[in-house]
Amino acid sequence: MRKKIIAGNWKMNMTYEEGQKLTSEIVQMAKDENLDGVTLVLNPPFPHLYVVKKLIGEASNIFVGAQNCSDKESGAYTGEVSAPILASFGVDYVIIGHSERREYFKESNELLATKVKQALAAGLKPIFCCGESLDIREAGTHEPNVKYQLTDSLFDLSAEEISQVVIAYEPIWAIGTGKTATAEQAQEMHSALRRHIASKYGKEVADSISILYGGSMKPSNAAELLSKPDVDGGLIGGASLKSRDFIDIAKSY
Repeated sequence: MRKKIIAGNWKMNMTYEEGQKLTSEIVQMAKDENLDGVTLVLNPPFPHLYVVKKLIGEASNIFVGAQNCSDKESGAYTGEVSAPILASFGVDYVIIGHSERREYFKESNELLATKVKQALAAGLKPIFCCGESLDIREAGTHEPNVKYQLTDSLFDLSAEEISQVVIAYEPIWAIGTGKTATAEQAQEMHSALRRHIASKYGKEVADSISILYGGSMKPSNAAELLSKPDVDGGLIGGASLKSRDFIDIAKSY
């Protein structure tokens, strides 16, 4: 059975004190409100990782993830953080290929393929992001475009390796544009991506991989999105910065 995953991407937000408060609230709420069937992943900025890990403590269904990792294992790369370093701090997941990294930092499919392999080699679970812009969506080429991102970055992996990867589909055109992606559009793309994985690795592997929705999921639309058969959770941005909203999304299953 696929994991139900609600992952919070804090992006470049939260001071040290704010991060402690948010994490403590989420841990306590998850315990009090019986969220044992849902995997929560908190992805704070790098400086928060150690304290977030400590605050999570022995909680069996809450994990810590990083927002990025280097494509290099070690060396003279000032400002970079490698997958082995993250693993040494007890980090469990790492987001790779987020739309903001692709757009602002010009990260290519080739670079992301290397990052995925670095993450897997260090024992981290990659949350691999893919998605399309408004221009691509309006041109009607969104499905082949997003499939190509998977092919170019993931299809050199073995079946065992890709089974460790979580996919996050981001309809970039529906984030902060005033346009809305429907639950049906989310399901359509998630199903297409799962079929694409199956074409390479077989149905059993494809059916084991969690595919998250990363298009402005919030408490008001989470239940409808999460009711779709190929939507296995969410990669949450703004709503992950409010403990009540984040937990309410997780309770929408």
